[in-house]
Amino acid sequence: MLPAENLNITIKEVWPKNGPSTKEVEKYVKKYAKEKIVIKCGGRVLLDKSLLNSLIEDVVILKKLGLTPILVHGGGLGIKKKLDEQNIQSKFIMGLRATDEKIIKVVEDVMTKFNKEIVSALEKKTCKAKSITVKENNIIYVEQENKELGFVGKPKRIDAKLLKEIIKDDFVPVITPMGLDEKGNSYNINGDTAAGALATSIKSRRLMLLTDIDGVLDDKDKLIPEINTINAKQLIESKTIHGGMIPKMKTCIDAINNGVRAVVIIDGRRPHSILFELFSDEGAGTLIRK
Repeated sequence: MLPAENLNITIKEVWPKNGPSTKEVEKYVKKYAKEKIVIKCGGRVLLDKSLLNSLIEDVVILKKLGLTPILVHGGGLGIKKKLDEQNIQSKFIMGLRATDEKIIKVVEDVMTKFNKEIVSALEKKTCKAKSITVKENNIIYVEQENKELGFVGKPKRIDAKLLKEIIKDDFVPVITPMGLDEKGNSYNINGDTAAGALATSIKSRRLMLLTDIDGVLDDKDKLIPEINTINAKQLIESKTIHGGMIPKMKTCIDAINNGVRAVVIIDGRRPHSILFELFSDEGAGTLIRK
């Protein structure tokens, strides 16, 4: 971490005007110093240039303040756009896209493109970044989710040693949620599931899931600022948590039960939501703890 006398100067130098107040930042920087923070981004964040720039800026700030950010990106909206352009039909089973040989090639192309864009954007801000894809530095090994889904995998093993080496060499890992099976075939993985498996493998302090909604909502559509895993299960049973939020919440519960200290679901459409969550008393989105 930076020496205390340099910390305030650095915060003022790097802090965005529309970020949280700098009054509370120093205590949180000390709290998270050298801690691994896994951030999963997807949805509109990847397709909206200003939101992507805000995300990149946040990741660079975390790095400059001595934290260890690890970025996992999705690509669902980009994949849908590409499949539509090529008139390729796809169906969803339990929230996962059934993926045949044609679709997995599109998935890999779109994911690789997003990956390179993120790495390039970080490097432009003089932040060292490293691509982790099935073709370069693959760290996720999978087994098939089920035959009906085709090339959709669930993480079986994470090469945590390689990931830690990349972090040790001062790179921000930028990870595509794809993996290889024992025969070397590429598989698509749900982005939240991949991020949860990675966070668990390195026992990260925080797992942050950026979404296109405020966070977890109650039955009156009001934001729930904080819940524990027991409450979360009850909300699933009562169907207050439903649809695509169910696998997301199950990922959160699983990560917390396997060594991740806390998970937060936040609105990636809000500029600098990562900074508001980590460095302010008010936080952002919904925090889930044990």
